[in-house]
Amino acid sequence: MLRIYPVSLQMVRDVRSFADAIQRFDGDLARQLRRASMSVVLNLSEGSGSRGGRRRMRYEDALGSARETLAGLEAAHAAGYLGPVPEAVRGRFNHIIGTLVRLGQRAA
Repeated sequence: MLRIYPVSLQMVRDVRSFADAIQRFDGDLARQLRRASMSVVLNLSEGSGSRGGRRRMRYEDALGSARETLAGLEAAHAAGYLGPVPEAVRGRFNHIIGTLVRLGQRAA
């Protein structure tokens, strides 16, 4: 398994606590955040077991979901549901996104 995998699992844990807080204001956004964060982990895992174009597609899906999850947290902050995304959490997202960009380039 890729070294980024445990980082993505921690990201899911991070998102869960935020989604629980968002649930009071916007249940749809909370559900979307949970789905998108899980999609990162699942597509990352599927991509690591695939080859060629399928691998690249899974990594691109994981990348899109990671960006969607971060955007959801930023939107929740803009709407006043949460405080700003903590630097440690943002750092995990940056690490995941950067790694997925590189993995997608290599798989091409």
